[in-house]
Amino acid sequence: MVGSGLSNQTGAAIGSLAFAVLGPVGVVAVRQYVAAIVLLAVGRPRLRTFTWRQWRPVLSLAVVLGTMNLSLYSAVDRIGLGLAVTLEFLGPLGIALAAARRRADACCAVIAAAGVATLTRPRPSTDYVGMGLGMLAAACWASYILLNRTVGRRLPGAQGSAAAAGVSALLFLPVGVAVVLRHPPTGTALACATAAGVLSSAVPYLADLFTLRRVPAPAFGLFMSVNPVLAAAVGRVGLGQRLGWAEWAGIGAVVAANALSILGAGRSGAGGVRRR
Repeated sequence: MVGSGLSNQTGAAIGSLAFAVLGPVGVVAVRQYVAAIVLLAVGRPRLRTFTWRQWRPVLSLAVVLGTMNLSLYSAVDRIGLGLAVTLEFLGPLGIALAAARRRADACCAVIAAAGVATLTRPRPSTDYVGMGLGMLAAACWASYILLNRTVGRRLPGAQGSAAAAGVSALLFLPVGVAVVLRHPPTGTALACATAAGVLSSAVPYLADLFTLRRVPAPAFGLFMSVNPVLAAAVGRVGLGQRLGWAEWAGIGAVVAANALSILGAGRSGAGGVRRR
């Protein structure tokens, strides 16, 4: 779980090093290509056997997957890794709290809202576009969770996720060509973007497969709560992105709300939410 979390955030940090050459769009395009190669090799979808009822959620998932990664990387470019991942984390937290009926969950919602208010409080340096992109990533992650459940019910194994990754890569193919023609990439930029795809998509996906065979879903979901902290730490060490006490307090509030919600759900017999 530690390796998966660090790999995911380190991949995003390395990918951001290519923003100056490829931009967030170009980096996301390469990441989508790498994810598609890995997932298609693992899932081996039988595309010719898919019915329209199966294709509908797969196509929606492909659009959401691309939008989620693009909005997250664009947010990272504007507000930094730690804050972007924290705002994105509101997606699964919102899904968990929306389905809850306990008073404790209402308290978790209040804690999370306080954290968001701290992160987005008006100041001269506040980047509202970056904050909005982080919120869009959160909405996409929530949609990703709901669509993935539907795809999982209608298609066996990882076929649906693999097909969605493949379609998403195809959607980004014209984007990748346009980026290459307008801004010829350097070898270093391509290496960083490819590393982002491997570390943020391939490694976490395979690591999670092995982890979930040994670790209960609630424990896995609980560990996911520390991802915003890992992102902030990686951003500080790897990218020199400093956060003030207020930002750390906001991140802590969102992490605490998610952890308390999952702990309460675990006692009620509910499972955790799996990362993409």
